[in-house]
Amino acid sequence: MTAPDSVPLHALTEDNLASASPDLLRAMIKTFADTLMSAEADAVCGAEYGQVSDERVNHRNGYRPREWDTRAGTVELAIPKLRQGSYFPSWLLERRRRAEQALVSVVATAELAIPKLRQGSYFPSWLLERRRRAEQALVSVVATAYVLGVSTRRVEKLAASLGVTQLSKSQVSAMAKHLDEQVGAFRNRPLDQGPYTFVWVDALTQKVREGGRIINVHALIAVGVNADGQREILGLDVATAEDGAGWLAFLHSLIARGLTGVQHVISDAHTGLVDAIGAVLPGASWQRCRTHYARSLLSQVPKTAQPWVATLLRTVFEQPDTDAVHAQMKHVLDALEAKFPKAAEHLDAAQHDLLAFTAFPYEIWRQIWSNNPQERLNKEIRRRTDVVGIFPDRTAVIRLIGAVLAEQNDEWTEARRYMGRELLAKARLHPIESETDEPDLPTELTA
Repeated sequence: MTAPDSVPLHALTEDNLASASPDLLRAMIKTFADTLMSAEADAVCGAEYGQVSDERVNHRNGYRPREWDTRAGTVELAIPKLRQGSYFPSWLLERRRRAEQALVSVVATAELAIPKLRQGSYFPSWLLERRRRAEQALVSVVATAYVLGVSTRRVEKLAASLGVTQLSKSQVSAMAKHLDEQVGAFRNRPLDQGPYTFVWVDALTQKVREGGRIINVHALIAVGVNADGQREILGLDVATAEDGAGWLAFLHSLIARGLTGVQHVISDAHTGLVDAIGAVLPGASWQRCRTHYARSLLSQVPKTAQPWVATLLRTVFEQPDTDAVHAQMKHVLDALEAKFPKAAEHLDAAQHDLLAFTAFPYEIWRQIWSNNPQERLNKEIRRRTDVVGIFPDRTAVIRLIGAVLAEQNDEWTEARRYMGRELLAKARLHPIESETDEPDLPTELTA
């Protein structure tokens, strides 16, 4: 196999754009991959290809073909062969997705000469189709902030690296419309895979420009386990305040879309959430996240005593059955009362919500006693939103977070079950009786 030709990126881009070739991204990935492998082989040899050098320790010996399947299609790579020993790119041995993302990100940062029209606008559809939704949304949000003139210095640098500084407002609008339609369809789809026995909810604070100033808004997110045992993103909304009215409206919207069969809601102690659960999901128990509560309890004792208190609390969750859990909680309360009465009072007030998981089968306790599964999802969301920093508007928040959630939902659909069907059926045999009267709350979001 002959050595791959070295093609200038500018020439490659212009040739493909001029012919409106749908293979542009695949061709660019091949060019970058071949160039990267050639550079790595040169480093192994100690000199560039064809160069005479005293530092050379090895020589090239042709190429061997290797097909690489990517979301842009199958790319035929030319892997350099060495006269002595062997060379194989380490990134091809990694998970394909990680290596592919690395190369695609390099390709995506190339500055493309996107044609402008005197009337109307043009934006190549394949640039949207070939990217994952979250990547599309990130580019769209950055571009929106840039063309509206409300971007920060960090976003301006990112806009330049993404090659969106040459896009017109109409082009950015077309891009945003395409994504908003996808995210909107995802957010408003029927929740028809119930019953959703277990639901996790959380809120993420984001900064948004609104009315000439920067304010905090809260992205409310719900995740559930459907009848098949798969995790599913149930909903996303943005509220001005993280209060009872916001949670009430959010939960009502889930019910309107078909949410049924909820028996257990897991979350942190968000303001107004418990009352909203009682109003909208009567009969469902509330599990206070043990991880978040532990941090709250530790704040009640001196720093030197925190390791002891943390270990003490952990023993409650290491018991083999419900009776043992409640018995151990009593021992822990007695031990705390002797040394830290204030902490004991704090734990005593929270124990009912902290031990709500014991009403369900032991086999799923670890999955339903904390909000840790949601925290992992939040980490992925923050990885994208932190790049933006300050969003140009609320729609941009929904666009980016919604795209991340839609992708995660697709991955969960193809993954193994989060809970077995038999365990779910067993869990549904544990009816939960509400111990509090339903609060009198407004039925609409007023904040």
